[in-house]
Amino acid sequence: MSEVAKLPDETFSTIFSLQRRLLERIDEATATDAAIFERFGEVEETRPELEELQSIRERSTSAYTRLYTLLLRVAEAQPVASSATLNLFTGAIDRADTSLR
Repeated sequence: MSEVAKLPDETFSTIFSLQRRLLERIDEATATDAAIFERFGEVEETRPELEELQSIRERSTSAYTRLYTLLLRVAEAQPVASSATLNLFTGAIDRADTSLR
């Protein structure tokens, strides 16, 4: 992995940690949604919670996909990624981190 657009190891650690946390968030929201739906169904009282869980899944999936896509773009941009791509990448990392708070 030493040639992936020469990204520092710390950046890889950050990306992989964020991806793991995003997957955990998606899994947790999906499991909670299923438990609520199984126990109560989609009734007026549960609709706001189910919609919020869907929103959490969508935001987390979007952040995960953005990180994955940009990491792949950086890897394919040999010998170096453009500064625009790296800036997008930095922004995606910041947004993913913010979405997990």
